Order: sequence, then structure tokens, then C-alpha cells
Amino acid sequence: MKKKLALLLVTVMAVSSLVACGNTAADAPAAAPAEEETEAPAEEAPAEEEAPAEEVAPAEDGALISVGFAQVGHESDWRAANTKNYQDTFSAENGYELSFVDCDNDHNVQIETVRGFIQQEVDYICLAPIQSAGWDTVLQEAQDAGIPVLIVDRAVDAADTLYTTALGCDMVFEGEAAGNWLAEYLNGEDANILVIEGSVGASATLGRTEGFNNIVEKNSNWKVLDSQSGDFTQAGGQEVMESFIKSYKDFNVVVCQNDNEAYGAMDAMDAAGITYGVDGDVIIISFDATHDGLQYTLDGKITCNVECNPLQAGFAEEVIKKLEAGETVDKWTLVEDQAFVAPGIESQYAVTMSQEVLDGRAY
Repeated sequence: MKKKLALLLVTVMAVSSLVACGNTAADAPAAAPAEEETEAPAEEAPAEEEAPAEEVAPAEDGALISVGFAQVGHESDWRAANTKNYQDTFSAENGYELSFVDCDNDHNVQIETVRGFIQQEVDYICLAPIQSAGWDTVLQEAQDAGIPVLIVDRAVDAADTLYTTALGCDMVFEGEAAGNWLAEYLNGEDANILVIEGSVGASATLGRTEGFNNIVEKNSNWKVLDSQSGDFTQAGGQEVMESFIKSYKDFNVVVCQNDNEAYGAMDAMDAAGITYGVDGDVIIISFDATHDGLQYTLDGKITCNVECNPLQAGFAEEVIKKLEAGETVDKWTLVEDQAFVAPGIESQYAVTMSQEVLDGRAY
């Protein structure tokens, strides 16, 4: 176990009402019932099962396993759930000392954060990269220092020899799942599509865009009218949708690359008098399938919501356990997802939403 130079002091950043990660249900569109905007359903949902992992006990000398986690930021409800999952898993009670840094969607800050972890001589580094490019140098520095790096949630555009393992969801698959569902639902009808993308350069943005476009190319009567970044935030989704409404009048599908962007898009369409959802003129497809996002799916406002499971810390802990035991680990661990559709819709690609499904969600 490396001797730590110092425990990283973490500044917990306050979350504003316009950012996505950590957004409460109060950020949801004004069209929803008041109780849905202010609080989650009264009955607390049971915790979702993670990857099986035995308890990790402190080392014999009483030292804890030190883990540095360079998190993307706090841009969405999904990110808030992901952060809490890591903090709960890598706790002192479980035998860990976690150094957590919210990098606030700043790529340069994240690179320097990883360098700080190297200087601290932490035992392991978990990196959720803000951007996929630009990691070769600092990953080589970690490797030279003998510190295993776990790439989590998102991907890096670097040789896999520069990190120990990667884990997360298949973003291309998520995009294809959304496209396949839409093709099934439209059943040959035309689609004029507007896309609100996530943060520029993020692997989630790149993967979901690639996957959805793979299905667009197979449907000659589909047209993507425009595609712009909403930065994975509610404010960004609303701003982009307001711009789209001024420029386009004949759209019938809006694809939002996370739930918070969908809330902003709904706010913009509400203000413009545009109807959406299963009883409206516009189909909304969203990603992440957070609790609040699925509440809107259950309400029929979001027609299809593709999951990206934020409860990934158990998978990271399993990797660390194996490395502590001297075992080899896979280069890639898949966190599986599913899609959900509004009540009354049957699909081979998605689960039909119900109150029972919603109550079973842990995030």
C-alpha cells in the first residue's frame, strides 16, 4: 500500500437550478403536475442491485485502500446519482479512502486532478473523462508511477495499454436502441428529427449520435433537420429547443441526449404551445432514464427513454478487489441498459412503463 502524501481536500460545489447533475424534480417542465415537480414519489425505491462484491476489509496494518475519483461534474441528475454511488461504495466503512474531485466539465482541470492523484500516490485512479481526447500523456504518467487507472462511464481516445481497464455503458448501442424503437413505432411514417446533443467531445455524445445515425441511414424517409449541443443541461436543452422552434415548423421528433435536456425542450415547447408525448404532435426520445425522466415517461410526455445505468461503482470495486488479490482483469466491463416506453406502447426494444417499474428504480 503506498504511503499517501496528503488527503485531497474536496470542495463540494453547489448545484444551481439550471444545471443538470443534481437537478431536483423542481427543474422539471412546468407542464407536469406540481407534486412531480417538487418531490419524488413518497415511497422510497429499493436499492438497485450492483455487481456482486465481497466486503473489502482494510489492510492488515489498518491502512485504507486509497482511490482518487476525477468526476465529470454535476451537469445532470444522472451525474448526481453516479457520484453518490461512488461515495457510498468507496467509504471508510468499506475499507477505502476516497479523494473525490468534481471537475466542473473542465477538461484541463480534470487532467491536473489526475496529476494531483499521481503526486498523492493514491492506490487507484477512477477517471470519468469529460472529453475522450487528450489523455495519452497523463495516462502514461500514471502508468510510470505504477498506479492502475480505471476509465469509468465514458471512454478515452487512447491506446488501451495506457490504462488498466474501462467500464461503462455502450453508448452506440443506446443510440441504436432509440433509433430501432422509433422505426418500430413510426412503422414506415416520415420523421423530421431535431437532435439536442450532449456535451461536445464527450464519448456519450459521440456514441449516442453515431448509434442513432446508424438507424437514420436505414430509413430513407427520415431527415435530421438539425443537431446542436445542449451540454447535457436543462438550460441548454431549453435554449437549443427555443432556437429550433424559430427555425423549423415541420418537426415531429425531438431526440434529447439526456433527461435534463428533455425537461428544457419540454419547457420551450410548452411556452410555444407545441404538444408532445403520446397524445401530442411531437415524439420525445430521451436518454439516461433517471427517476424523474421515467416519471415523465409514465405520464406519457417522454415517449421513449433509453437507460444509462449510473450505479457503476460496484463494478469498479470488483476490479479493484481483483487487482488487490493479484488477479488479471478484463479490459472492458459492460454495464447493461434497457429502454422504457410510455404506457400503452408495446415494443420488442423496450419495457412498457408502469408504476411498479418506477417504484423499483433506485435513481
